[in-house]
Amino acid sequence: MPNRHSIVFFTLLCLTASCTAQAQHDPSVVADARSSAPAPDQPSPKLGPDGKIENHFKEMHESFIRRGQEAPIGILFIGDSITEGWHWDDNPDIFKAHFAQYMPANFGISGDQTQHVLWRIANGELDNIHPKLIVLMIGTNNIGYPQEEILAADQAIVRAIRQKLPDTKILLLGIFPRGSDPNDPSVASMRSKIKFVNAGLAALDDGQTVHYLDIGEKFLNPDGVLPKNIMPDALHPNHQGYEIWADAIQPSVDEMMK
Repeated sequence: MPNRHSIVFFTLLCLTASCTAQAQHDPSVVADARSSAPAPDQPSPKLGPDGKIENHFKEMHESFIRRGQEAPIGILFIGDSITEGWHWDDNPDIFKAHFAQYMPANFGISGDQTQHVLWRIANGELDNIHPKLIVLMIGTNNIGYPQEEILAADQAIVRAIRQKLPDTKILLLGIFPRGSDPNDPSVASMRSKIKFVNAGLAALDDGQTVHYLDIGEKFLNPDGVLPKNIMPDALHPNHQGYEIWADAIQPSVDEMMK
């Protein structure tokens, strides 16, 4: 019997795959979605079909505010389902082994786009907490938007964090590669867009408060293929992928937490 996380993951995967496939073959799908959605750099909650804040998003947001009130946070992870996945299946064991000594918290929500993270920041998730380090990765769910808009939104998130927590360091991760075969035109297009955004994020590295780190190559074969034994759906890491992620950022985390 699959566990709850597997069911949630499969459902999200199907929805993402369906929307991505439609957008790749029918540009009007992306245009329609964007016409009814806020710009990536404008704070907005995640809404359900009824126009109200989506339940999972609301519950997670409220739980993050409670987490900040319950105990100190030394290192905080912010992102989408890839970040939330630290809590799924056996991945908490990896999370604990690498980061438990730093009083960690995970503020990742499945399906989040940049506008959702901006809304969460504006609505209390960073209030009254004082983490020494934030590990941030967000933007892959905005892949249907122009690359310039995705970059501008990520830049806005970094600014929002700096305004709320001026003494907190940021480990800014490049968006992970997605799509299995780099020779597939649709995959090449996504990879090109991610490369553009990541290049812009790298420019935010100030050598002091913000440190940029791109670990994407660690997930890829030498020929650029994203192997299924690391990311079975060519988007979300599996257990082995989270081990790669944790090992890759550990030296930076240890240094920035000193």
